[in-house]
Amino acid sequence: MSEIHMPTINKTMEALRRNNMQAYFCNNSEEACELVRSLMKEDDTVTHGGSVTLAQAGITNLISNGDYKYLDRSAPGLTREQIEDIYRKAFTADVYLTSANAITENGELYNVDGNSNRVAAILYGPESVIVIAGYNKIVPDINQAILRVKCTAAPQNTVRLSCDTYCAKMGKCVSLNKKDSLMPDGCGSEGRICCNYVVSAMQRKKDRIKVIIVGEELGY
Repeated sequence: MSEIHMPTINKTMEALRRNNMQAYFCNNSEEACELVRSLMKEDDTVTHGGSVTLAQAGITNLISNGDYKYLDRSAPGLTREQIEDIYRKAFTADVYLTSANAITENGELYNVDGNSNRVAAILYGPESVIVIAGYNKIVPDINQAILRVKCTAAPQNTVRLSCDTYCAKMGKCVSLNKKDSLMPDGCGSEGRICCNYVVSAMQRKKDRIKVIIVGEELGY
């Protein structure tokens, strides 16, 4: 377990604000849930990307309590067509909730997706995007963010999703066997989840993206 380091968290939050994103710190998941509640209105249309963090922090329980118009991509019995419809409806949601694969001390969000509905919604569409992330997601820079995905986020998520990939078996991206591995390098598996790579830096729409850093280790 890494040790929480408030100077690093404060530096990261200041950088996020310079990049026109709101930034908050919560000591724990309970505080994070209360903050998320304050950032939404009753009857808001709300949905989210696939995220272990949101489940661990209690965010999915919060938005399914009946106060919101919840577009639930994980509802039992949904067909693939119905799930895809929810993905598209996310673009007109009032609030989109997600985590991040990494947050740099320079105030950048780094996200890598397979289906890419999550990164698409982060970039454009929903009126408000709320990012909840444990302090373990903070890295010094984009190069370390890339490594974090290749060595931590992608391998653990492929195991969780039962994807037949090199990283699920070996615990790291096959591209790291190369001398000079680049960001988009990876396997040729049909189960590959690293398909689109997005860096969110300076934002034109100030405070549309809100980043909540939690003083707990959450997600991958």
